[in-house]
Amino acid sequence: MNNTEQARPAAERRRMTSRELVVWRSLIDTTAELHRRLAAQLAADSGLSPGDYAVLLALAEAPDRRLRSSELAAAIDWERSRLSHHLGRMEKRGLICRAECATDSRGAEVVLTDEGARVFRAATPAHARAIKQHFGDALSPTQFEALDDILNTLHEHLEADR
Repeated sequence: MNNTEQARPAAERRRMTSRELVVWRSLIDTTAELHRRLAAQLAADSGLSPGDYAVLLALAEAPDRRLRSSELAAAIDWERSRLSHHLGRMEKRGLICRAECATDSRGAEVVLTDEGARVFRAATPAHARAIKQHFGDALSPTQFEALDDILNTLHEHLEADR
């Protein structure tokens, strides 16, 4: 990349450079590998899938451990049909239950059961250790700061495009 190209903001360039595309591919490959390892470790340690854990986390953080289905779908960024099928499987395992919405008889709420809360609490320490092992231990404090800056910049860029 020449000095003129470096001086222009990235948004003004017409195409990504070969080097930028290599970095993009590295991001995709690395995050996929990180996801694969964390998912495998989570399943081995707790029998939970990443989807199970995402649902349990959202419900554990929700007021009264309950959310409307639409709120839960938005919280974990899933399509409602995908969530509905997944919740059916989690309900059969006793991790969640579905209840009529107290404020809207047309809606349903997803509720974290005591068993779901127990499974979530039991899974969390090992999952946190796996995140530290596969992600946290790889980066220095300076790299964490740089990554935080990069992620915030990307987030702001994506929000501006909404």
